[in-house]
Amino acid sequence: MSHVDLMAGPPPTHLPVDPADAELTGGDDPGAVVRRHPASPTAWAALATQARDQGAADVTVYAYARVGYHRSLDLLRRNGWKGHGPVPWEHEPNRGFLRALALLALSARAIGEDDEWQRCSEFLRDSSPTAADVLLG
Repeated sequence: MSHVDLMAGPPPTHLPVDPADAELTGGDDPGAVVRRHPASPTAWAALATQARDQGAADVTVYAYARVGYHRSLDLLRRNGWKGHGPVPWEHEPNRGFLRALALLALSARAIGEDDEWQRCSEFLRDSSPTAADVLLG
């Protein structure tokens, strides 16, 4: 009889490579990449980051990050995620989701949506403590 660890929890989710990542790494504008890959969490996270870095309104950053977050949930579910469990930062294709979630948390805090800040920052830490340390400080 094999031993099954019932306390181990779900296995880590490893998302597939996002084609938008190569385009963004190559220097393409995030807005153009979103138009080519509207389902890409990585592209939406890059657009939210660009907006934040260019001084856009917090609600704009929040909106872009929220789209990236929802696209991430779709992608996670299609890849076996059941609503909880690790999504490791160390697996680079997961970083689009993790960045979108962190940007959503930070922009929620910036607009005074404290419940959303708390929920998203906890979700990030539960998904990847490393990502929370890197992205939330």
